[in-house]
Amino acid sequence: MNDCCSAPHGTTPGYHADKDAYVRRLRRIEGQVRGLQRMLEGDTYCIDVLTQVSAVKRALESVSLELVEDHVRHCVRDAAADGSPDVIDAKLTEVLTAVKRLM
Repeated sequence: MNDCCSAPHGTTPGYHADKDAYVRRLRRIEGQVRGLQRMLEGDTYCIDVLTQVSAVKRALESVSLELVEDHVRHCVRDAAADGSPDVIDAKLTEVLTAVKRLM
């Protein structure tokens, strides 16, 4: 079985094909967070800062949901193809735990 996501090293994660896009998005979010710091340093109006905090939060949630989708479409699908109930259950537990963490 191609267990793409179970080990931290030596395996290819489900997001691998889109890694560059994820990195670009995270760098953009990093820039937004630095912008928030500048807003606070510049005594920007509270509501404007909160609006930007909300935008950063939505951007991170979007990345998180896409990572969950990649995990399901690659790692969980690979586990299902293997057919081992224990492996499938383990992958489903990973997904459910990740979704709970995000909520």
